[in-house]
Amino acid sequence: MSTKKTKPGRAKKDFAKLSRWLHIYLSMVSFAIVLFFSFTGLTLNHPTWFGAEKQVEEKHKGKLNVQWVNQPDTNKIAKLEIVEFLRSKYKLKGAVSDFRIEDYDVSITFKGPAYSADVFIDREKGDYEVTEIKKGIVAVWNDLHKGRDSGSGWSWVIDVSAIFLIIVSLTGLILLLFIKKKRISGIVTAILGIVLSYLIYLIFVP
Repeated sequence: MSTKKTKPGRAKKDFAKLSRWLHIYLSMVSFAIVLFFSFTGLTLNHPTWFGAEKQVEEKHKGKLNVQWVNQPDTNKIAKLEIVEFLRSKYKLKGAVSDFRIEDYDVSITFKGPAYSADVFIDREKGDYEVTEIKKGIVAVWNDLHKGRDSGSGWSWVIDVSAIFLIIVSLTGLILLLFIKKKRISGIVTAILGIVLSYLIYLIFVP
């Protein structure tokens, strides 16, 4: 009989221990993530404070192998060779977000966090023009915060970070429920925080 009585208490204790372990170590793992998204939330809201809107534009002109683009059959246009040539010559960054073939020209767009490069190539002559737009490190952080042009790998980082923060929040709430003296006041404070957030939304958001 005594063994049966201790099982619920032991399970409760083990659950509290697991919650505490998860809360502490996930908090440490996600510390840098929380700091990053908190800071970039501020830079996103006030881009002029940190110079995030400043940009540098660079233009390049040249001529590539005309046989790569002057093909009656557009399927034979050397897409890979063209992209690798431009990356090698001008250190273009980002992923190719658009490769468009028209009757007289080819246009290519490279996109990355706080970065873009647009290329226009004359299919008859092989002449091209590259326009690069680069922004500063704060703009890069802002785009990473939003997941803009940052690739599928970074998208996974955002998803995992969100899951970590959800677990940290829930385990914090669970730990609070195990503290009898602060349980009621903690729950009331959490409810007040939710209500306050909703009131701020109602009052200040158009």
